[in-house]
Order: sequence, then C-alpha cells, then structure tokens
Amino acid sequence: MMRFKEIEYNCSMELTLNIIGGKLKPIIIWHLGKRTMRFNELKRSLPNITQKMLTQQLRALEDDELINRIAYNQVPPKVEYSLTSYGRSLLPILANLCDWAIDYSNTVEEKNMLKEKI
Repeated sequence: MMRFKEIEYNCSMELTLNIIGGKLKPIIIWHLGKRTMRFNELKRSLPNITQKMLTQQLRALEDDELINRIAYNQVPPKVEYSLTSYGRSLLPILANLCDWAIDYSNTVEEKNMLKEKI
C-alpha cells in the first residue's frame, strides 16, 4: 500500500495510471517534450480534444508537477506550457511505449496477412 495526496493505492501502477493515465495526458506530455507550447498550439496538435478537456488535463498535469504553466502579464494574455524535470523523465518511457506499439502493430498485421493467405 502507498499513499499519495491523501489517496491510498494498492500498488505503484495504480498511482502511475492515476497521474499519467488516459489517452490525453501522455499525448500532451509527448507534444510538450518537443518544445514549450501555448494553449492554442496544443489545441491544434490535438484536434479531437475540447477546450474544456484540454484545460482539465493541463491543470491535472500541473497539479501533479509534470508541467509548468507560465502566465505573462500582458494583453492579450499569454500562457506557455512546458515540462518539468518530472515530466521530462517520462519521455524515455513514452518513447518505449511508442516502440512497443509499432512492434505490436507490425506483428498483429503480419499475423493477419498470413491468416488471409490461408
């Protein structure tokens, strides 16, 4: 058992998935791994996400100290998002997941092609 932010988890995988789980958080982290981005840049790079959902995900990632949010005091407002050192530490893990997905996809496709030939 472990405890984080007043929540008890049975194992570290539960905590991991709570922090970076879902289909959007890892993609946001991946995009921010390339460079610092403004809100609308992130929105354009994730065309199927609503503004509300992106805002919620960014706030959660900020609360978990995976991203930095810098608001500049100017008109029009300017806000930039970047990865913290914790966020950057996830990039090799996400790269491994991408490699796994490519290998998995290729293997499944090869098996399906063999089945079709039979």
